[in-house]
Amino acid sequence: MAKKSKNSKNHKPESSHQRLLATNPNAKRNYFIEDIIEAGVQLQGTEVKSLRDQSPTIDDAYVEIKNTSGSIQAYLINAAINPYRHGTAWNHDLKRKRKLLLHRNEIDRLFGAIHQKGFTIIPTKIYFKKGVVKVQIGLGKPKKIHDKRDDLKRKTADREMAAALKRSQR
Repeated sequence: MAKKSKNSKNHKPESSHQRLLATNPNAKRNYFIEDIIEAGVQLQGTEVKSLRDQSPTIDDAYVEIKNTSGSIQAYLINAAINPYRHGTAWNHDLKRKRKLLLHRNEIDRLFGAIHQKGFTIIPTKIYFKKGVVKVQIGLGKPKKIHDKRDDLKRKTADREMAAALKRSQR
C-alpha cells in the first residue's frame, strides 16, 4: 500500500495544541523581559483537575532557585491554584511551593543571571500543551518609574495615531 504524501488534501497541519490558562499582566508592565523559557510543573492530582475547571492566578508569582543538599532546584512561589471543588481532605494548598521541571543547564544559567546581573524570574503564562501543564517563565529586569512612564506615553501616542489614521480614512 502506498504512503500518502504530506501535500495530500486530507493532511491537516499540526497545531501546537495549547490551551491558555492564565497570563501575568504585570510581567511586561513591570519588567523588561530578556529571555523566555518553557518549564514543566510538578503538580498533585487535584491541582491538575482544578486547572481543568478553573484558571489559576499568577499575578504575584515568582520563581526562586534554591540550592538544597547539593542539588539546585527551581520553585514556583505564590502561584494560586484554587482547591479542587470535589476534593477531599487530601486537597492541595492554595499557594504551595511547586517544583519546576527544567534541565540542569537552564537552572544554572538562570541562577547565574539572578545573582550576577540582578535579574528576576517571573512566570508569564500557564497553559496546557498536549495535555501537560507548562509554565512560560521570563528572565526580566525590573523597570524603573521613568521607564513605566515612557511606556505609557508611547502607548498613548500610538493609540492616538491609530485613531487619527482611522478618522482620516473615513
